[in-house]
Amino acid sequence: MILKMSFITFMSKSAEQMFVEYLQKSNLSVTPQRKVIVETFLEAEGHFSAEELCSLVKGKAVDIGQATIYRTLKLLVDSGLADAFDPGDGVSLYEHSYNHAHHDHFICAHCGKTLEICDAVIEERQERVAEEHGFELTRHRMFLFGVCSDCRFDEK
Repeated sequence: MILKMSFITFMSKSAEQMFVEYLQKSNLSVTPQRKVIVETFLEAEGHFSAEELCSLVKGKAVDIGQATIYRTLKLLVDSGLADAFDPGDGVSLYEHSYNHAHHDHFICAHCGKTLEICDAVIEERQERVAEEHGFELTRHRMFLFGVCSDCRFDEK
């Protein structure tokens, strides 16, 4: 019961609280620049590049440098608040990971459009396949590449 209570407490913390605790444990400061970057990151939904986040941050505080934004993004990933992935074009995309449901991705090979998918049947099958091979899944990512409907219609 104690484990369950601590898990509930953990999940009820805000993302900002989690980030501050991560910084404190890492002996790093909570700077005004990091606050703006984290707030901006948490306001943005979906998948976005570091450059897109830079544009959003610069709209709020022009004095925050690109290097500071990149370093803070790395801290967000390291803290577990963000997830980064490369959809195949060499540019990492970021998304929220804390208090967000697991999902997989469809990625268009033509335009790079990324769609989140949640499918219980796929999730169950992944568990069964892992078990059949003697694996216990602890986490996973699945990217399915193809051509989105917009690009398919453009080709015709």
